[in-house]
Amino acid sequence: MSFTLIGKHEKDSRANRDGYVSAMQEMMAENDKLVHIDCDLMGCINTGKLQKEFPNQTFNAGIAEQNAMGVAAGMAATGLTVFAHSFGCFAARRMFDQAFLSAGYSELPVHVIGSDPGVCAAFNGATHMPFEDCALYMTIPNAVVIDSCDYVQTYSLTKQLAKSANPSYMRLIRKGFTTVYADGSEFEIGKGVTLRDGTDVTIIASGILVDEALKAEEQLAAKGISARVIDMHTWKPLDEELVLKAAKETGAIVTAENHQVSCGLGSAVANVLTQKCLVPQERIGIQNRFGQVGPQDFLMEQYNLTAADIVAAAEKAIARKA
Repeated sequence: MSFTLIGKHEKDSRANRDGYVSAMQEMMAENDKLVHIDCDLMGCINTGKLQKEFPNQTFNAGIAEQNAMGVAAGMAATGLTVFAHSFGCFAARRMFDQAFLSAGYSELPVHVIGSDPGVCAAFNGATHMPFEDCALYMTIPNAVVIDSCDYVQTYSLTKQLAKSANPSYMRLIRKGFTTVYADGSEFEIGKGVTLRDGTDVTIIASGILVDEALKAEEQLAAKGISARVIDMHTWKPLDEELVLKAAKETGAIVTAENHQVSCGLGSAVANVLTQKCLVPQERIGIQNRFGQVGPQDFLMEQYNLTAADIVAAAEKAIARKA
């Protein structure tokens, strides 16, 4: 694992979905046992490129997500490594029974990609806004669950997943995103990344909240508060060693996620802290609410997912240390 942090809070000219597509193009060219299944959303995630270049390895299951998962598991049972995509709401809520039994229980390498998670669904609105997608997949005993933050991380983790024998779920932003890492950065499943060191509080974030955490660190530094920032891209298996190190060294934790706080990254971190190192924890995320329609920036303010919210949570967690 090696990475170079950019952290300039600038939008990338590329679409994040192409981090996935580029990785798949390279791997499919080398491995004819790697396949992609889509649910009539090839135009949305740009996997039409895969269908054009690798027609024998790319399949459109139509608007039939449960069937797509059954097909994916059947293919995996024959020795293929299968990636299957739909919007996060369908990849989780609609596919889940088949994912749990056909892929999870059967211990098959089916890697589900859920695009536009949480507030990233934006104008697709409440029905397409999954705040619980990771929670569902985290209940599968042998599953890997990932929340990637940018093009480079998506590219790297897609390649890592293709080597994994475990079923998995990775959520990713489709289009606009903020660049966090330089090209060539590599990541390891189950290993968080410390982006900023600090002594007063640790912010553990993933996905679109990583850049907000970096902004929060800068704002806290201006107030004389030293914040550590960790990108916990893998929620399961969680990097418990890194969580405990941060808890012991900084004494306060803030988790930040584009997901329901009661059943996601924050709860996974809390499970570790309550058992092994009890320190104050504050959680930034969706507080028991449904989705709504609007631009992503507006929604992040509505659901208190901004750098300012992380700063306030950090100050609260530090005050609780006393």
